[in-house]
Amino acid sequence: MPTFIVLLGPPGAGKGTQAQIVSQKLGLPHISSGDIFREHLKNQTELGKLAKGFMERGELVLDDVTISMIRERLSRPDCASGALLDGFPRTPAQADALAAMLAEFNGRVNAVPYIKVAEQVLVERLTGRWTCKAQGHVYHERHNPPKVAGICDLDGSELYQRDDDKAETVLNRIQVYFAQTMPLIEYYQKAGLLLEVDGTQSIEKVSSDLLSGLAKISKSIA
Repeated sequence: MPTFIVLLGPPGAGKGTQAQIVSQKLGLPHISSGDIFREHLKNQTELGKLAKGFMERGELVLDDVTISMIRERLSRPDCASGALLDGFPRTPAQADALAAMLAEFNGRVNAVPYIKVAEQVLVERLTGRWTCKAQGHVYHERHNPPKVAGICDLDGSELYQRDDDKAETVLNRIQVYFAQTMPLIEYYQKAGLLLEVDGTQSIEKVSSDLLSGLAKISKSIA
């Protein structure tokens, strides 16, 4: 039976880093909703064209379109044993749709790790984050500074601060996330699938807690 994990965490919690580590350790593909959107837009698929229309009008992409993209991705051979989902679902309605979809693949959500970090810590993390223009390598003023200020260690490209990492937008992003995601957290908590992990620890400790917690919460995860 395939194993499906839904990874939750606010902006700045280190969710992307942990998703890569956990997916590699468990041998499950990391399915990022953002990556799927970009792939469909780049390849100009029918679903991509549909999504682009909503985005250009400044509207939220309909759940049906997003769900179809996720279903197409999960139907690929590399997901036969399951997947780690990152960025989907975002609402209880999407969680219901995901449950129905996974049943088609003879699977279900086995566990929902939630990387928990206090709001003030998230603000500090995000406003200090800088990204390289060439490959998207991420640095932090305090926790992971580049060897030369403003220059990527790995490819020498210029570092810049994304608009959504600027102080004036960070707090809004975090508040919006909590407002939108709290119902989903409660949804999975009631289902007995939620695994809270302290995201203020070191990357290694968070990974360790995630993996040991996943092993306990689901018999299908070794």
